[in-house]
Amino acid sequence: MKALLPTLNRLMPLMMVIFLLLASIQIALSLHLSVHSIAHVLQWGASVWPLLAAGGLALSVAGLLFETRAEKISRKGLLRRRGFIMDVLARLTNRAALEDMLAREQRETTLDAEELAANLRARVIGQDQVCEDMAQQLRRRLALQVRGKPVGIFLLAGPPGTGKTYLAKQLARQLDRPLLHFDMTQMSSPHAATQLFGAPKGYVGSDSYGKLTGGLQEKPDAVVLLDEIEKAHPDVFKKFLTAWNDGHITEASTGQQISTVRAIFVLTSNIATEALTEIADRLHNDPDRMRAESVEALRQAGFAPEVLNRLDRIFVFRTLRGLDIARVAALEIETMIEGYGLKVDAGGIDAALLIDVMRRQSRMGDAASARDLVRSIEDMISESLIIARQQGASMVRLVKEDDGSVSAKVASSPAEARDSLHAPMTP
Repeated sequence: MKALLPTLNRLMPLMMVIFLLLASIQIALSLHLSVHSIAHVLQWGASVWPLLAAGGLALSVAGLLFETRAEKISRKGLLRRRGFIMDVLARLTNRAALEDMLAREQRETTLDAEELAANLRARVIGQDQVCEDMAQQLRRRLALQVRGKPVGIFLLAGPPGTGKTYLAKQLARQLDRPLLHFDMTQMSSPHAATQLFGAPKGYVGSDSYGKLTGGLQEKPDAVVLLDEIEKAHPDVFKKFLTAWNDGHITEASTGQQISTVRAIFVLTSNIATEALTEIADRLHNDPDRMRAESVEALRQAGFAPEVLNRLDRIFVFRTLRGLDIARVAALEIETMIEGYGLKVDAGGIDAALLIDVMRRQSRMGDAASARDLVRSIEDMISESLIIARQQGASMVRLVKEDDGSVSAKVASSPAEARDSLHAPMTP
């Protein structure tokens, strides 16, 4: 019977026409109307019937168009039903904003992994494989409708200054999620857990929520970044196990359970960098084996086994090499110039300057990080930027002089900038 309902619904207009014909015949018989009198009435209103037929046709076409459009919208879960009576959502809240939020949540469940990976690769230099793997993992996990734990628990491991923290921040930005950032170096004492999970009643601070519990209560879909997780105290680790295992955390001051099933946890670590780098170089084409050996390397380095057992994925960051160093250097130089209230002209960073930065980084060896890169750049260009700002410049070009120093030239016109860029470089 249920299978016949859709067919009957579609035949409803035809059934209405048949009903109206039968009703008209019944009325004519009741009033003792002859065929001649009916024909006379039809002839009398001959000028009206085309208008009524056109109106009926227009209504029929409009009904078909509305049904087609409503069916398409309903497939997306966004069916809007507006009637003559005001909808309760339109009366009590911002209905348009609610529908936009619903649409955004539905888009998250069908994440475009290629687009996300491309956006991450464009911003996180030298970690293309990590960006692609992260996007694929999130696509699969966000598509799950039923889960009893967070969307993902990811560990970003590798040398310091290779973009681990920056990737987590970019992930929150690209997914349009809030970021909760915690420096775990400040959680090395047994009492540090109260900062994140609140203090029990009777203790100092019990009148307010912890930073993590309060943050997740207000922003349940946040990206939770736990920087340098290996430096946290074991008591802090134990608190997180419930969040990752059971899908909730408990606020100590009230005993309230706060859900973590919509959150994404990103952990960063700098331990076992040499072993992890060797594993990543050797097994970059075998992700399953690389994960197994990475877990073992982290365990041998003293990483908490109970945390390793609950990780969904370990991403190993590789040391920056070659042009990746130049790319990071160019971005850092641009950021530093803007920090002085200036702008860099298009193509306004001397290639010789970037070569010099790469050489300095190479001399430092594999232990060199992006922070070392920033310090090198700051030593090279900060003084020239201060002088350029004192001269009232708004746009500058960085040029390496014959004596090895770097000067910030004022870019007064596009023509001057082009001439300087095409000038031959001094060896």
